[in-house]
Amino acid sequence: MKLNKTVAASVVAVAAVAGYLVWTLSQPATYLVQGEVEATRIDLSAMISARVSEAPVDVGDRVAAGDVVVRLESDILDAQLAAAQAALEVAKANRDLTYSTRPETIAAAEAQLESARSSVELAQSNFDRITQLRDESVVSQASLDQAANNLTAATQAQAAAQASLDQARNGASPEQKAVADAQVKQAEASVLQTKASVEEMIVTSPIDGEVTARTAELGKLFSAGAPLISIVDVDHAWFTFNLREDLLEGLEVGQPLKVQIPALGDGSDMIDAVIASINVQGSYANWRATKATGDFDLRTFSVRANPVETVPGLRPGMSVLADWPTSTRSGQ
Repeated sequence: MKLNKTVAASVVAVAAVAGYLVWTLSQPATYLVQGEVEATRIDLSAMISARVSEAPVDVGDRVAAGDVVVRLESDILDAQLAAAQAALEVAKANRDLTYSTRPETIAAAEAQLESARSSVELAQSNFDRITQLRDESVVSQASLDQAANNLTAATQAQAAAQASLDQARNGASPEQKAVADAQVKQAEASVLQTKASVEEMIVTSPIDGEVTARTAELGKLFSAGAPLISIVDVDHAWFTFNLREDLLEGLEVGQPLKVQIPALGDGSDMIDAVIASINVQGSYANWRATKATGDFDLRTFSVRANPVETVPGLRPGMSVLADWPTSTRSGQ
C-alpha cells in the first residue's frame, strides 16, 4: 500500500514538472533589459561677453518659463547703445535739414526775383525808346546795341533769380534726400542691433523645470556662448533603451510597455509606458560578430518610451528595467 502511494506521488510530481515545462515553453521568452530615464536639458548662455551682476536662482530651484535666472552687466554695451542713439538723432536732424529750407532764405530769393523783374522792365523800356530814336536817326547804332545787351542780361538775371527761388522752396535734390533717408535707416539698424545685445544681458528660462547646474557666479566674466545655467524639464521625462536589432521583432510605435524604476521602490510597482520612437544608432554602436563565418554584425537601436502618467519622483539618470519579449535566444 505504501508503495502504491509513493508511485502515485511520483507520478503526480512528474506530471506537475511536465506541465510546468509545457507552460514555460508556451510562454514567449523574455529578457530583463536596462534603460535610463532621460529629460530635456537646456544649457543657457548669452551671445555677448559680460559680467554676472545677479544670479537669483540656485541649483535645485524650480523655475517657470520666462523667469529671470541670470542678469549680466556691461559698461561697454551701455556706452555703445548711448552712442548709437545719439548717432540716430544726428541722422534724423540731417534728414530734416535736407528736406527743409529756412523761411529767411526763401524770402531773400523772392526779393531777388522781384529786383530782377524790375531790371527787365527797365531794360525793356530803355530798349524800346532807343529803338524808336534809332529809327529817327537820333541815336547811334552802338547805343541800340548796348540797350539790347542790357535787356538780355536783365532777362538772364531774372531766370537765375527764379531758379534760386525754386531751389530754396524745393530744398535739396532727390539724390541728397535719398542719402539722408538711408543714413537714418542705417542709424536705426545700429540702435536695434545694440539693443539686442543689451537685452542678452537678461537671461530667462524658456521652459518650466529645475536648475541642475549653475556656473554663473557674481562678478564672474563670461565670454559669448559660455554656458551660464542648466535647466532640466523633470516633469516630462522619458525612458530610453538601447537594444540590438534582433530584440526588435514585433515592436512598433504606440505599443504599450510596463517598466520598473528600482530607485522609486522595491520594484513591485509597474509603470505603464508607450513606445514613442525607434531609431537606429550610429555604426559606432554596432554589436560585432565574434565568429568569422555563420554570424553577422547587428545594429543597435534606441527605443524611447513615454510614461502614460506623471511619475512622482522620476529623475533623469535613474535606471529603468523592463521584461523584453523576444522569440529568439540566438547569439545570447
